[in-house]
Amino acid sequence: MADKPLYNQDSAKVLSHLQTDEKKGLSSSEANKRLEQNGANQLNEAKSTNLVQKFINQFKDLMIAILLVAAIIAAFTGEVVDAIFILAIVIINAIFGVFQEAKAEDAINALKEMSTPNASVIRDGKETSIKSTELVVGDIVRLEAGDIVPADVRLIESASLQIEEASLTGESVPINKGAETLAETDLPLGDRTNLGFMNTNVTYGRGVGVVIGTGMQTEIGHIAGMLEATDETKTPLQANLAKLGQVLTYLILGIAVVTFIVGLARGKETIIDMLLTSISLAVAAIPEGLPAIVTITLALGTTRMAARHALVRKLPAVETLGSTDIIGSDKTGTLTQNKMTVEKLVVNTEISDAATTEELTGTYARLADILALNNDTKRTENGFIGDPTETALIAFNENHGRDLDKLFTEMPRVAEIPFDSERKLMSTVHPAPTGYIVTVKGAPDELLKRATRIEINGEIKPLSDDIRAKLLSINSELATQALRVLGFAYKTVDQIPGNMNTETVEQELVFTGFVGMIDPERPEVAQAVAEAKAAGIRPMMITGDHRDTAAAIAIRLGILDEADKETAVISGSDLDAMSEEQFAQNVDKYNVYARVAPEHKVKIVNAWQKKGKVVAMTGDGVNDAPALKTADIGIAMGITGTEVSKGASDMVLADDNFATIVHAVEEGRKVFANIQKALQYLLASNLAEVIAIFVMTLLGWNILAPIMILWINLVTDTLPAIALGIEPAEKGIMKNTPRGRGASFLSGGVGPAIIWQGILQAVIVLSVYGFALAAPVHPEVHLAHQDALTMAFMTLGLMQMFNAINVKSVYGSMIGPQAFQNKMFNWALLGSVIVMAAVVVIPGLNPLFHVSHLDGYQWAIVLVAGMSIIVIVELVKLIQRSIFKKG
Repeated sequence: MADKPLYNQDSAKVLSHLQTDEKKGLSSSEANKRLEQNGANQLNEAKSTNLVQKFINQFKDLMIAILLVAAIIAAFTGEVVDAIFILAIVIINAIFGVFQEAKAEDAINALKEMSTPNASVIRDGKETSIKSTELVVGDIVRLEAGDIVPADVRLIESASLQIEEASLTGESVPINKGAETLAETDLPLGDRTNLGFMNTNVTYGRGVGVVIGTGMQTEIGHIAGMLEATDETKTPLQANLAKLGQVLTYLILGIAVVTFIVGLARGKETIIDMLLTSISLAVAAIPEGLPAIVTITLALGTTRMAARHALVRKLPAVETLGSTDIIGSDKTGTLTQNKMTVEKLVVNTEISDAATTEELTGTYARLADILALNNDTKRTENGFIGDPTETALIAFNENHGRDLDKLFTEMPRVAEIPFDSERKLMSTVHPAPTGYIVTVKGAPDELLKRATRIEINGEIKPLSDDIRAKLLSINSELATQALRVLGFAYKTVDQIPGNMNTETVEQELVFTGFVGMIDPERPEVAQAVAEAKAAGIRPMMITGDHRDTAAAIAIRLGILDEADKETAVISGSDLDAMSEEQFAQNVDKYNVYARVAPEHKVKIVNAWQKKGKVVAMTGDGVNDAPALKTADIGIAMGITGTEVSKGASDMVLADDNFATIVHAVEEGRKVFANIQKALQYLLASNLAEVIAIFVMTLLGWNILAPIMILWINLVTDTLPAIALGIEPAEKGIMKNTPRGRGASFLSGGVGPAIIWQGILQAVIVLSVYGFALAAPVHPEVHLAHQDALTMAFMTLGLMQMFNAINVKSVYGSMIGPQAFQNKMFNWALLGSVIVMAAVVVIPGLNPLFHVSHLDGYQWAIVLVAGMSIIVIVELVKLIQRSIFKKG
């Protein structure tokens, strides 16, 4: 019994196995016993951390630890100002991190919020309303239109019951539900038509079911468990920064130890002196401002993206978009409008486009009347409410300017035979100018069996076998285009049939036409797909909908080629039949995944990630949440998306527009390029500082004090580096192939540029120091050394600022107006020059920074040396461009 799925079991056996009674339900005492044993019908709460824990977690980084140790040593050796500077930088970075973590919503708790508060249940033989959290396995629950299914149930009664399961299965139309035992095994969720699932919506009819799963044992609970078990994927940005931090840490420790040993070996410095020197090296090597600059650059990117309707919940997601290789998109509500629409009409045995059919006359008007009359849609202040298929038929009439209020007033419904899943028809009776008109809609093949005549151009003719065959062929043609086809017919009678049944009412019909409906693609998506492909990104469709429907929409959007619809489409059952190894080998063959379950979506994301691809996943339903969380970047829909999908995502599209993703990718690429520029700028500067200090130590010169290095890094580096974060994108950024997971911040020529520009700056600084000693302004040795140190300090600071112009392009020239397009950068550069010069120009600051006052001659040397970096780098770039062109 336990090994056999409940949808394959007779409802009587299910009731017996669960020890419950269809009429009496459970007794209160038995229900309380089960509630105590199995727990409440609610989802587990996910673990969370408080603000203090979040703040402490920010210090679990080796580079941060080195800075803290440096601050402690500086404080003990009397360099209190240095210690305060270091601590201030560390704390500011920690606050940034806490702020971002605190903004994230909780996906598991969002699932809980979806739950229905009450359930109609039979207890002790009486129907009563209880809190849904008190439901237990074996409870008998009643379902009606408008209800939210309170737990997973096996249906035991059904009367025209339809349940909308789009948030769970991706199916865009409500599912007809029945109590019949299903013979097929291994059915996907959307095909288990005798089961109801927790948190789905009853849209039509009524039913009775026995609870077979509560809380975490439901399908929605299964998704919650997947969310709990899914670790946050480390983004390429986080991986890059972690790797960079690790490399820098080892280098810093190595250089500091070597410098400490060499200094002691020379025998001229004390241990305290060499500790301070090592601190200077550590401070020089660590890009203290990098975390803040990355955060600010990402934050500026989020602001620009928000203006384009892409709301970023987690900052690293901005950059991740720029490296995206794969976009796996849910169909319903994401690529499509999640709104059934009449697309094709078949009238007079001919197919026409519904949108281009202007005035409805003759048989077209007859068909439009039947669409409206044979319809249970209700009009409310908030629009139409009812089955999406039926609301589409009303919308068709409204779009053609037809007066439905007048129609309903003149021809009210006076009798009906409701739809049921066995005969697949629905009939209504209305008064007509002469007698009554019977309208019938339903499955085309069933309707054609009962029709004997056909209306063509307003005339009623016999329905010949040839015409019948042609109509069935048209039905098949529309079905292959993934259209949902409904047939419509009518007949006139003198009086209301006394016995309303299919034998007396649904016979001898006049066939009127077919209507082909579909959940249409969003109009802007095809262009967005084309742009994504041009950017080297592979878009895929991952949906719970049927194979044919998914393939048809994918072809219309350009995700799938017509020639590949047999080989590039795979279903969830096909996925289950493949081993992990087989799927990993074949994953790049498929562009469309149909009839998939939540675990399949995660499996697809994982397979691509194992291939080293950066995967973005879009979706709006509960069923998308695990994949959104597993993906490198999860993108939820802001309008149609559930709170669960938003909670599991990294980014939310405020306009539900797939095209917004392409704009976000462009922004992400620009952010990465700008972080690269800032990183090149910072690391080249820091490398220059390390080399200068190391050589100064070897030569026995006075070295740059920690406060000098911090002042350069904090003031002169930070302002221009932040301004680099809003540089405009370079031309052709969306024509490049994605960087992918293997790319680093040092790729694209940035690494070599850091090295040679860092060495160049160090050589210039040391040359200025040596020249100042060789041709001193003051004859006193200690004053000459202090002047030389001051000139080296100012040269290093100014040169780093001027080099910020160079790093705007690795190989491109910055001579011309392009160097000054970024107004914020211009002001940042000017402000940094003024602040840098202030510590020398203002006498009161000289002792604090261990500098002396410079005269005009010394300032001239500093300015020429500082600006020489622009000339030299431009010459090197010119040579590089020349070589690359020849190659």
